[in-house]
Amino acid sequence: MPVLTDNVPGLLPTASLEREELFPIREVARLTGINPVTLRAWERRYGLIQPTRTESGHRLYSMADIETVRSILGWIDRGVAVSKVGKILAKTEPLKTLSHIIPNELVLADYAQWQQQVRAAVSAFDDVQLERVYGQIFSSYSLPVVFQDILMPLWKQLVQRQEGFGQTSEWLFFDAFLRSRVAQRLLLIRDASPRRIVVSALAGQCHELELLVAALFLSGMDSGVRVLTIGQPFDELTLVCERIQPLALVLFSNHVPSAELPRRLNRLALSLDCRLMLAGDASDLAQDSLAGSSIGCLGNEGLLMRQRLKQFLAGNLDT
Repeated sequence: MPVLTDNVPGLLPTASLEREELFPIREVARLTGINPVTLRAWERRYGLIQPTRTESGHRLYSMADIETVRSILGWIDRGVAVSKVGKILAKTEPLKTLSHIIPNELVLADYAQWQQQVRAAVSAFDDVQLERVYGQIFSSYSLPVVFQDILMPLWKQLVQRQEGFGQTSEWLFFDAFLRSRVAQRLLLIRDASPRRIVVSALAGQCHELELLVAALFLSGMDSGVRVLTIGQPFDELTLVCERIQPLALVLFSNHVPSAELPRRLNRLALSLDCRLMLAGDASDLAQDSLAGSSIGCLGNEGLLMRQRLKQFLAGNLDT
């Protein structure tokens, strides 16, 4: 049987005046056909769902949670490993939200037309027009969508297409523009919240912009980030964290992890007084080899990274 509650998942009881119908885990199991053990694993091991907790610790699920469970089951039935479903959901959830208003194909077409406007400004090296379009995109979409679905895919295209005359200059122009804008946003967040998360790249395993965007995804009003400079020595991270005393150190890499990376990370984790996490493409690829360790894998999708970070710090997600 459903219950009525004033709580909204992820918010304090006093933060909402809206009453919402919530369901106990046994009812969710009946409605979806997924047993409670699996539901708890999807929450704690993979961070795919976030039920509300009562004061006694019991889980209560919203209709949105139930729809997420059904969506997870649908992807698994199509042959997708459960460890990969979170990455897919992070990409599709923004489209699902907008699909209540306009069809998905029109959303994607809108992304493409914004990319065309950005591309035209970049080709003309027109920083004034680029600034104007950049602001218009932010007035239309949330931060994760702006970077994950519009700007970064175009940036990656320019990275990969530098064989023609002038294309390297175009990428350098666009890259410098985005780095400065992301850095500005990080500074604004830093001034509004304590810098409790340190983010550092594994040397030579990402571009600076990718590191900055990851830091932006991880930042929020409750936890600002401190981004270490590209080239930070791995062996000196313990010293840096001793001085800064963060809640967590997040290492970022978009490269295929080396065979010795899990051993190096486990050794680093033993020397830290804070949580150690891995983000970027490497975290998806290394997730199985790090299973059962103290190292959290955050993935490489904006919404998912932030969600998993909060769950790891709250102790609500297993490694």
